[in-house]
Amino acid sequence: MVKRYAVIGHPVAHSLSPRIHAAFAKQTGIALEYTTIDAAPEHFDALLAEFAAEGGLGANVTLPHKARAAAICTRLSERAQRAGAVNTLIRTATGWEGDNTDGVGLVRDLTERHGLDLRARRTLLLGAGGAARGVAAALLDAGIGDLYIVNRTPERADALADALGQPGRVHPRYFRDIASIGTFDLIVNATSAARDAALPTLPVALAGPRTAAVDLSYGEVAIPFLAWARAAGAHDRIDGLGMLVEQAAESFQRWHHVRPETDAIFAVLREHRAELVTAD
Repeated sequence: MVKRYAVIGHPVAHSLSPRIHAAFAKQTGIALEYTTIDAAPEHFDALLAEFAAEGGLGANVTLPHKARAAAICTRLSERAQRAGAVNTLIRTATGWEGDNTDGVGLVRDLTERHGLDLRARRTLLLGAGGAARGVAAALLDAGIGDLYIVNRTPERADALADALGQPGRVHPRYFRDIASIGTFDLIVNATSAARDAALPTLPVALAGPRTAAVDLSYGEVAIPFLAWARAAGAHDRIDGLGMLVEQAAESFQRWHHVRPETDAIFAVLREHRAELVTAD
């Protein structure tokens, strides 16, 4: 019997997740159907329930539904609880279980694929929404140094810092103060600002010759931030394509109890990078 899975978001037609999971399924010999579900926020609950009623066993969740997905779950993994956001849903007898594989996907991509040592890196996280929540705790667990969180809405930066529960190590800041907070070893762009053609002005002094600049998006959406990073002299400039593949592999393992190999599909997608336009 073919197992049914999907990615749900708005918009979602661009998603690479069906292609990635099809490659994983072929590699592991698992028969599955993986589709896209475009759900405006007001229709998310109903469309997800319809998917479950039709036999859906699991789903990935992308913008703008990660926080709502966490709210509708009957059970959350520890990392989903810490994030307050869900990107992976697993159907159980009592409803949806929620997990968040974004953070482990990012850390695995940065450390294993790109060979970065994250330990003690002074880190700036731009954004405090679902994407930022998904990676912040994993970065702390990976051993980064102090984490500074900057968001257009200061209250959200404060809320994320409070949720992380490490006040001596995590510091919310306002965008208006960004020029005064120094240089960082790791800068992670978790905002949707570039997608909205509104990437904030970032001082070049934020980056130095050791800095790794990472955008959680990929393709055209990542270009403005990575162009800024190049102009600022950042040593490493990395988009979110590898993270996308690694978080997908972690989701696949949650659903099917086997971990796929990721390098082959990453190589294929990287060759077609010009076709990529946004992030999951």
